[in-house]
Amino acid sequence: MSSEAFKFSVSYARDAAFEPQGLWSHFVYRDLGIAGATGGRFGAHVIRAKEAREGGFTRHKHELEFQMFIILKGWFKFECEEGGVVTVHAGDCVHQPSGMPHVTLACSDDLELIEITSPAEFPTINV
Repeated sequence: MSSEAFKFSVSYARDAAFEPQGLWSHFVYRDLGIAGATGGRFGAHVIRAKEAREGGFTRHKHELEFQMFIILKGWFKFECEEGGVVTVHAGDCVHQPSGMPHVTLACSDDLELIEITSPAEFPTINV
C-alpha cells in the first residue's frame, strides 16, 4: 500500500471512548483511528491505567516492525533485555525493537501514554 492510499483521519478527545479491548486487562485503550486510515500499516492508541499496579504482569515480546510509546501522565516501570529496569515519566519516550522480551513491573494510577506501532496488529508471545 502506498502512502497515497492513506485516508485523512481525526480523533477528537471530546468523543474519546476508552475500552478494555487491548492486550492487557489492567489498562483501557482509546483507538485513535490510525489503523483504519492506513489500512493497518500503523496503529496508535492512548492507553490508561485502570489503577496503580505492582506485579502481576507477564514477560512477553512483540513481533512487529516498529513500536514506540510516549508517557503523557504518570509513570511506568518495566524491565527489558537491553535496558534493564527502566522507569519513565511524563514526557519520556521509548522505542522498543521487535522481539525484545520485556515485562511491566509497576505503573501509577494516573498513567496515560500514546503507543504507535507498525503494523497495527501484531503477535504477542509470552516468554
